[in-house]
Amino acid sequence: MKYSLKPETSLGKWSVGLHTIFVVVIVASIVLVKVLGILNFDDHWWDVTVPFAFLMSITAFIIGIRAVKNKKERSILVFLSILLGLCVILFVLLHSLFISD
Repeated sequence: MKYSLKPETSLGKWSVGLHTIFVVVIVASIVLVKVLGILNFDDHWWDVTVPFAFLMSITAFIIGIRAVKNKKERSILVFLSILLGLCVILFVLLHSLFISD
């Protein structure tokens, strides 16, 4: 089996691209709140941004699995995308079960 760094199929590219956008949105949000102090986590922008970002990550996870299973994608970035999606799903489940706001 030959593994490459970049995805070769369109599904793999979509999975990596969606997770890249997810990471940029989350990092930018944390920088705007914690570093620059411009925004606050209690504001409504956070309530709107996070569900879209997490749905984007879960979609990228599903697309990544389909790329590996159906299109035989063997890219390191796609495997990392699947791992990140799994972490996001576990975070959502564990946050929902054990943390009461």
